[in-house]
Amino acid sequence: MACSMLCFRKWQRNDLSLFSMLCGDNKVMRRLFHLLAFACMGAMIHVAAHAASIEINQANLVSSEDGYKLAASFDLELGRGLEDALLHGIPLHFTTVVEMSRPRWYWFDEKSIEASQTVRISYNVLTRQYSAAIPGSLQRNFSTLDEALFLVRRPGRWKVAGRGSLSTGQTYTVSVRMVLDTSQLPKPFQVDALNNRDWRLSSDWKRFLYRP
Repeated sequence: MACSMLCFRKWQRNDLSLFSMLCGDNKVMRRLFHLLAFACMGAMIHVAAHAASIEINQANLVSSEDGYKLAASFDLELGRGLEDALLHGIPLHFTTVVEMSRPRWYWFDEKSIEASQTVRISYNVLTRQYSAAIPGSLQRNFSTLDEALFLVRRPGRWKVAGRGSLSTGQTYTVSVRMVLDTSQLPKPFQVDALNNRDWRLSSDWKRFLYRP
């Protein structure tokens, strides 16, 4: 985005000088030029804003009767390429990974827990409906993509560790990340995904401390 702004300003300075030489004091032509320039600027902003991205807004653990659950929310933008893939019948799998480790002063950290949950987003060309599903748990149909993605952006709390799996009073480092899981794509598309930036989509790791 910053690069687009810089290029636009440089282009604007250079072309304004040339335009002034060609059109002199014609105010109407100058006005049209400025409108065209800002329209181009708006197009660059739109492209940048529509780029695919995942960010973690918040993540924490909640104790419950049957164990420990992850409460998290995400910012997710698919981008034009992934939206087109959905419309052509290619499902997208978004996997949230949780790792919990316990520091040890005499050796490497002990990795205590690894858990994951996948949300599958798909589009039915015949019914023109989107589907959001958590395998083995639930499946719902939606009329719009934004409605279907709500299950990815605001997932319900899900269990990452059983009640007796963490030691009371110990401090754990919890790491959370969401990725677009290309390993679940049809084989021909897995090869293409390796060379396509839109498909290499993941959030940064978010880490926090938790003491049962």
